[in-house]
Amino acid sequence: MTKVYPNANAAAATATVATKSAGNAAVLTVWKKSLLFNCNGFTVYDGMGNLVFRVDNYMQGNKGEILLMDAAGKPLLTIRRKRLSLGDNWLVYHGETNVNPLFSVRKHVHILNNKCLAQVSPTGDRGTSSLSSNNKNVMYEIEGSYSQRSCAVYDGRKTCVAEIKKKEAVGGVAFGIDVFRLIVQPEIDTTVAMALVILLDQMFGSYRRFSS
Repeated sequence: MTKVYPNANAAAATATVATKSAGNAAVLTVWKKSLLFNCNGFTVYDGMGNLVFRVDNYMQGNKGEILLMDAAGKPLLTIRRKRLSLGDNWLVYHGETNVNPLFSVRKHVHILNNKCLAQVSPTGDRGTSSLSSNNKNVMYEIEGSYSQRSCAVYDGRKTCVAEIKKKEAVGGVAFGIDVFRLIVQPEIDTTVAMALVILLDQMFGSYRRFSS
């Protein structure tokens, strides 16, 4: 396989470095592969080839949660499936906490709007989603096709704040769908954008890793 990045072992970069560079977008390379042997996950590099994010715990399906870490293995966000809810609904927490979720993400199912893949909303009291059917409380909407690695994240003003795109071929050798770009504008944090990538993979990936 074509080498994704030469600095795969460099863990000096942090998520903060990747977030904003003189107000420009951060362009990350996402590799759907864990650094750990015999484990599914993600490995994410910045534009210099430095490791910035990693996900190694996809195999822990019975826990129903996914941990997004920085290059050094520090927990950044924990993504948990919301139990006893209709549809595909997830809660995202700071670090490894299990109280006061930061936001919720729900797979969007609506025959009149098939462009929308998922909606992100703030959370109300007791960790319940405040997402309503009129979209009044939606923070972000995700549109496009994850299977084609062509998605856009829009904020409440319909401004594109993040994109998923196929990674260009290098030296005439094309990357598969497991290697793609995540372009993150300054208006959204890179950790949040990466959490949305993980959730899109859960909702629209080639196979489901967690039982409902």
